[in-house]
Amino acid sequence: MTEPLVSIRNVGASYGSVRALDDVSLDIGDKEFFALLGPSGCGKTTLLRSLAGFETPTEGTVLLAGEDLLAVPAHKRPVNMMFQSYALFPHQTVAKNVGYGPARAGESRQEIARKVDEVLEIVGLTGLSGRRPSQLSGGQRQRVALARAIVNRPRLLLLDEPLSALDRNVRAQMQLELKRLQHEVGIAFVMVTHDQDEALSMADRVAVLDGGRVQQVATPEELYQRPANRFVAEFIGQSNVFEGSAAPGGLSVGPTVLPGHGSGRYLVVRPEDVRIAPSGMVSGTVVETQFTGGMSTIAVTPEGVATASGQPVLVRQPGSTGVERGAVVSLTWEADAAVLVP
Repeated sequence: MTEPLVSIRNVGASYGSVRALDDVSLDIGDKEFFALLGPSGCGKTTLLRSLAGFETPTEGTVLLAGEDLLAVPAHKRPVNMMFQSYALFPHQTVAKNVGYGPARAGESRQEIARKVDEVLEIVGLTGLSGRRPSQLSGGQRQRVALARAIVNRPRLLLLDEPLSALDRNVRAQMQLELKRLQHEVGIAFVMVTHDQDEALSMADRVAVLDGGRVQQVATPEELYQRPANRFVAEFIGQSNVFEGSAAPGGLSVGPTVLPGHGSGRYLVVRPEDVRIAPSGMVSGTVVETQFTGGMSTIAVTPEGVATASGQPVLVRQPGSTGVERGAVVSLTWEADAAVLVP
């Protein structure tokens, strides 16, 4: 990455005895779509609010384009935030909502109208400027909130669970739309979410946090295929995790060596990389099958080898299951499809 737009170094934040952020260091590129992902209480929202100026870290530095961001009051930062609730003014029209920022900055009516028309065209709301929020769909309200957040072209846009209020179908559509809009407006987006699918489908890079610490920063593909540790492996997507000791060619679990690469005491293999074969390194009994339109998931209780969590081994394959509950099957996978992690 070239010179980062945002440079976060050794940031910490405490609330009494609670350590919300612990030695967090991240770089965010200009025009990058960056996601902060993790479970509730991991520190992602505290970090977002620190960038916005609503929280003040107890230690560390944050630079925006080389300048000390923490020394700038929230209302003077070239940063805007799009809230989970959208926070639109219900009594104001779309145009008034979007033009609120330029109006507060004292810009002329002509300039406000020009900016509003321009940004409404970008978000696909041309012709709806006279409507009020109650006359819009959930997806349209989300676009109004985005238009209001970008109308003054901030250097950085912060998004706090931006799609959580939408229903499933609209949410999937808006994930693609938000990514497209981010490319079009050319502003760096930093999004907080606990939804792994949302982060993986939208972000250029993702920081996975847990317990106030950064566990891994990587592209979605790298997070999924090469998790840094067991937490990331189990948090990102579904995974089969076995515990043992490193051995030549994989992981030693009792008398069995499970094929894999890397180093560590846990072996991670994704369900889509496990195959049912005439013979394999693990055998077990099918305890459940599930067909979900084009894909099947098969749960197998292994014999002689247990997963780290004690759960069945999951197999995901295209088409129908091809097996029934109670069947005894053999499982196999390629060594390069399984990774050993700490």
